[in-house]
Amino acid sequence: MNTAELRQKDVAGIQEEIKALQKAHFGLRMQKATQQLGNTGTLRATRRSIARAKTILAEKQAAK
Repeated sequence: MNTAELRQKDVAGIQEEIKALQKAHFGLRMQKATQQLGNTGTLRATRRSIARAKTILAEKQAAK
């Protein structure tokens, strides 16, 4: 998800997105552990997406 799309969401929407990303990241980690993950770059991408969403969430909460 883009930063622009994340910034348009409200706090609850961003929190839902973070939960979904964390769940996806957990699934990818399990695939990696069982040697089923072909593209390990997706781990890095999901980690960075989680960090991006958390940063935007912190900005929105600080602006209140």
